[in-house]
Amino acid sequence: VDLKECLQSADFISSSDENFKVLEDGSVYTTSALSLSAEKKTFTILLKDIQEQVEKKIHVDLVEEEKKTPNTRHARDTVLKRTKRRWGPIPSVMIENSLGPFPLQIQQVQSDTAQNYTIYYSASGPGIDQDPKGLFYIERETGNIFATRAVDREQYPSFQIICFATTPDGYSPEVPLVHTIRIEDDNDNAPYFTQDVFEFCVPENSRPGVVVGKVIAEDRDEPYTLHTTLKYRIVSQTPPITPAFSLHGDTGVISVLLPQLDRELVPSYTLLVEVRDMAGQPFGLCTTGTVVIKIEDTNDNAPTFKQLQYETRVEENRVNVEILRVSVVDLDEPGSPGSGAVYEIIRGNDDQAFEITTDKNTNEGILCVVKGLDYETAKQRILVIGVNNEAPYLLAPHSQQLSQSTSSVTVHVLDVDEGPVFKPCLLRLDVKECEDIGTAIGRYVAQDPETGNSEGIRYRIPPGQCNWVNIDDKSGEIRTVRVLDRDIGEMRRGQCNVTVLAIDRNGKTGTGTIQVCIVPGNKNFPRITQTDYIMCRDRKPICLTAQDGDEAPYSAPFEYRINDRRLASMWKLTPHDDNSWYLSPKSDIPYGIYEIPVSVIDNGGKIGENIVRVNLCDCVTPSECDGRTRQLAGGNVTLGLWAILAMILGSLLLLLILITICGCCGAGAMHRQVTDDCANHNLIISNTEAPGEEVMDHNIIPLQNTCDQGGYGVKTGEQQTFEMVKGRGHTLESVKGGGHQTLGSVKEGGGQTMMDTCRYSYSEWHNFTHPRLGEKVHLCRQDEEQKHSEDYLLSYNYEGKGSLAGSVGCCSDQHEEEALDFLDQLEPKFRTLAETCIKR
Repeated sequence: VDLKECLQSADFISSSDENFKVLEDGSVYTTSALSLSAEKKTFTILLKDIQEQVEKKIHVDLVEEEKKTPNTRHARDTVLKRTKRRWGPIPSVMIENSLGPFPLQIQQVQSDTAQNYTIYYSASGPGIDQDPKGLFYIERETGNIFATRAVDREQYPSFQIICFATTPDGYSPEVPLVHTIRIEDDNDNAPYFTQDVFEFCVPENSRPGVVVGKVIAEDRDEPYTLHTTLKYRIVSQTPPITPAFSLHGDTGVISVLLPQLDRELVPSYTLLVEVRDMAGQPFGLCTTGTVVIKIEDTNDNAPTFKQLQYETRVEENRVNVEILRVSVVDLDEPGSPGSGAVYEIIRGNDDQAFEITTDKNTNEGILCVVKGLDYETAKQRILVIGVNNEAPYLLAPHSQQLSQSTSSVTVHVLDVDEGPVFKPCLLRLDVKECEDIGTAIGRYVAQDPETGNSEGIRYRIPPGQCNWVNIDDKSGEIRTVRVLDRDIGEMRRGQCNVTVLAIDRNGKTGTGTIQVCIVPGNKNFPRITQTDYIMCRDRKPICLTAQDGDEAPYSAPFEYRINDRRLASMWKLTPHDDNSWYLSPKSDIPYGIYEIPVSVIDNGGKIGENIVRVNLCDCVTPSECDGRTRQLAGGNVTLGLWAILAMILGSLLLLLILITICGCCGAGAMHRQVTDDCANHNLIISNTEAPGEEVMDHNIIPLQNTCDQGGYGVKTGEQQTFEMVKGRGHTLESVKGGGHQTLGSVKEGGGQTMMDTCRYSYSEWHNFTHPRLGEKVHLCRQDEEQKHSEDYLLSYNYEGKGSLAGSVGCCSDQHEEEALDFLDQLEPKFRTLAETCIKR
């Protein structure tokens, strides 16, 4: 096989079939006799380049050799010739540690070509010319292979040598033969344990069958033979009592056998174990080993007191003093959680005057007094103490529950002459803020524990404390020496602790503490934080927020009221939260500046007066209001420039509607008549840029030229009237204050007299227009071509919601005396028109 063509440098060459051997030059040999059947034989040659990490495979198909023909010159390149059976013997076997005699013949190789040629045999490889050299040799003439000495299988399990057959002139009629010499194992190695001593641990009281550990042994003899089939057993146990463990013969696993392992009785076991090969047969080789099993402690023993009763003494009023040490006995392992003692006081410590702890070094219980005892109250105390372990109890199966060990301690209290005692030791006194100096706020007295009364005891306050109060040296009465105000420096915290001394006749002293607390008072008026506001046309409610320097319960919640009855009818207040209320107009009041007196009442009933100034402005945003307003009749409301301009533009728009519907007035100054020659003054429908056709109809209301005077403006004194006139009798009036002013009513101020002749009353206009409009409607119903409706039935695109003012003009049912307050609330489309005109 051409290996170079597949892989130039192959460090490793192997065959997938052990019956074939591949040499470095690509030669393929059979390693044993091979019989070919009708089916072809296939195997794979694996090539590896270890440095380049390249791997290649060559697939070889072995088929029967075809008959030779002149054209089969190179058939041997692809077809392998079967070797002679004599030249390919089976592998040789040599027994390990053979006793000889040496040289010992182990095999013979012979070529069939020796019948035709003189053949010389030679060999090379491990054991011949490679280490271990000289172990084997081959006779040149016969091909016999001999061993010169014994071989250790554990060192050399097999040898592969290459045999050659050549003629005297160097010709090789046979291919080199790879011959294997296998060393047959001899049971010359005893098994051995992997460790000198195996150490395991198992908790006491473990159940039978619990695995403790596993011992491991090895054998250097040939694997998977009787020489390496091992068996384990326990030879002996120390201490020599009832066997506590079992050892599995095949696996070496040690398990618990004894139902109860008690550490307190036997803390550890030592086992002598044996391992034997040849499946444990007596003639097998064996070795022994040591296993040490330690029994781990569990808390299966309760601690018990060494004494059932203890007595001790302590002086009264002594605190944080050790009065007794108690000790216990525990059979569990010292220093473990199972032996650590935890003490507790079971009875007799209702006032928590005693405390017991554990000394970690000695495991003793330390009994201490943490609160002073009073001899006059109790001359002795009897305590019952108990003890447990840190760890929970783990008992053996079917064993009884453990009970807690207890002991009683009698504590004798020794009487000591002691000073006066304040009861309570801390007295809290609440003082209202800003009380007068010298106000009695309480009394603080002490008693002599021996007599139980306060006779002969004097009181004083040591210097260096806050000087808010003083105490009467005989009666113990406490009075203020300063005005207590929480807004003053050292009083901002609101409390002060004062130590008081009580001294009896013998000079014994006692101390007590007075805690003076300043109770907040209602000394501040609530006030509104912001009083100037601008309210635009959306009339969004204003949120008024008040503050009070006092604390609860003298601050929030606040109550708001409007003091002025007239303004209360125009404005309203609604609650928002405890501190804030909403201010909003009740109705569509005029624009202007309102000064509203608002009273704020805190939770303590204290009233704070505030003036809230609201600029009700005709604006979209507050920045549009520049302060140029006019004062309304009533003293508090003014009308801005934007409102005046909106009124003028609204008047123009209403005037156009009035002219379209009602027509114009007659021409005479002293009489009123309607003619048919003024049709050219009416609005006509035209959808082109050229003039439309004139509509001549006797039902159209004419406009008289005699009254076409344009627009008039009259100003009289402090009031101003704007009137736009188109035709005769169509006017729009501006409202000032609470009354109506018309141009005709101010003729004395310089107005033109003719204007009054061009005005009609509502009843006159109604009598004139009603029959004509009825006749027009009747004609429209009779006319199928709808010619009569073309001069006043007009189609418009939808422009939004209609005006709140409704229908106005000469055809309206509104009387002249009614107010025109709707001009102050024009729709956004009229305001946009007004703003556009102002900008231009």
